[in-house]
Amino acid sequence: MIAEAVRRSALADYAHRFATLSTTTGGDLSIHEHPFVSQINLRADPNDRRLIQELEPVLGFALPVVPNTVGSLDDRRALWLGPDEWLVVGPDGQQEAIERALHNALGGTFRSLVDVSANRTLLEIRGPKASELLAHGIPIDLEARSFGPGRCSQTLLAKAQVIIERRSDDPAFHLYIRSTFASYVADWLLDAAAE
Repeated sequence: MIAEAVRRSALADYAHRFATLSTTTGGDLSIHEHPFVSQINLRADPNDRRLIQELEPVLGFALPVVPNTVGSLDDRRALWLGPDEWLVVGPDGQQEAIERALHNALGGTFRSLVDVSANRTLLEIRGPKASELLAHGIPIDLEARSFGPGRCSQTLLAKAQVIIERRSDDPAFHLYIRSTFASYVADWLLDAAAE
């Protein structure tokens, strides 16, 4: 008998607890995991104008070069992580296609492309109380005037390293959390919400 591989998200066991939270808060706060998001870590020279120009048609948008910003089109995004580092994100199952397209566009340019899809899971924290909940554990100002749509940051949430992104004016935040810390962060969020 051959064992069959089963793909299981980092927070599969939390789905019921997340649903209960939404019900008990009357929708003021909801947590939802978006598992298996394609994630490619890209490192390249942002001062190479040819490189930046060649990546734009592949991504469908300009690679963000302003710190802590996001470039996006439809379901693909690039989060600025550092002066020469981005996290390129897409839907489940597209990591090979994204990596191949970036590799072809970059040609012989010095760069690094690493599939880190299994490294993090994505949590969406949504609702009128979302920023209040996150403020208990994140040391940055999450108000829209400081951290508005199209912004991202690498920060700590209750001692766990996360990438936080705000996609729109809606009271919603996306957290990219290392899979090994996912349960810790989920438990922390649920405990903080109970308070």
